[in-house]
Amino acid sequence: MIQMTLRQLRYFDALARHGHFGRAAEACSISQPALSMQIKEMEETLGGVLLERSARQVTLTKFGEEIVQRVREILRSVDELGDFARASRDRLAGRLRIGMIPTIAPYLLPKVIENLARMHPELDIHVRETLTPRLIKEVVEGRLDTAIVALPVSEPSLTEVVCFSENFLLVRPGEDEGTPVPSHETLREMRLLLLEEGHCFRDQALSFCNMQSPPREVLDASSLSTLVQMVGAGIGVTLIPEMAVTVETRSAAVSVARFSNPQPSRTIGMVWRKTSPLAAQLQQISEVVCLAADALREQRKAKPPSRK
Repeated sequence: MIQMTLRQLRYFDALARHGHFGRAAEACSISQPALSMQIKEMEETLGGVLLERSARQVTLTKFGEEIVQRVREILRSVDELGDFARASRDRLAGRLRIGMIPTIAPYLLPKVIENLARMHPELDIHVRETLTPRLIKEVVEGRLDTAIVALPVSEPSLTEVVCFSENFLLVRPGEDEGTPVPSHETLREMRLLLLEEGHCFRDQALSFCNMQSPPREVLDASSLSTLVQMVGAGIGVTLIPEMAVTVETRSAAVSVARFSNPQPSRTIGMVWRKTSPLAAQLQQISEVVCLAADALREQRKAKPPSRK
């Protein structure tokens, strides 16, 4: 009878993800020699070589590739046992692994955490901020319970719940304050600054302008903050989501303007696995997210962004 520990399975999964003993050991909070010993014991138990080892990295053998898929199914099932236990309680408690995309997290996350801590103090919240494709993959694989992203994501295995919608605003140099707002056709002829490839907000901005790619070669940015500062330096113009305006424009020499209707916008919501035992609890959390978005909207109305 083959006997392996869950610890070994988790170590092997981490090693397969990181492709490096040192990084996997760090992620698992274990020493590298101890990790190596556990993997070797696992190989001996299974009677096959799982990894090809080199000085710089490790890669899975064909046998290892077959095993890692089964290992992840086992780990996902084990995690779901814990989810079932949590779902049986009459209150929200325990670990909550939640992901957010970078164009949402800095603005919405503080209010969401504040609301969850006040309303559900027994929750142990773990946050992951990264791009949409990674978040969706980690939700599907069970490494995240839920993610807050721009919808739709069109992943058949996930439930999508709409939380709110928000418009995109035009950010341009301060001296442009009061001048006519360009149409989306006119934007195509301007130096439009965008986030780097991989950000869904980049694709949404290009879609508004009916462009497949930016019309000019210009430095792409990794954050909305960098985009706004580049506009303040006179390099071009950009679009940012409404929730980001107050934070990102307070220290930049820029002006902010709305487009004429229909305004560009995005829909924000939560996604989780359709099979998740925590579906009812996650539905409750989506309502907390809606409340947080409403609170931010009211704050913006009370204190409109300054014009530099």
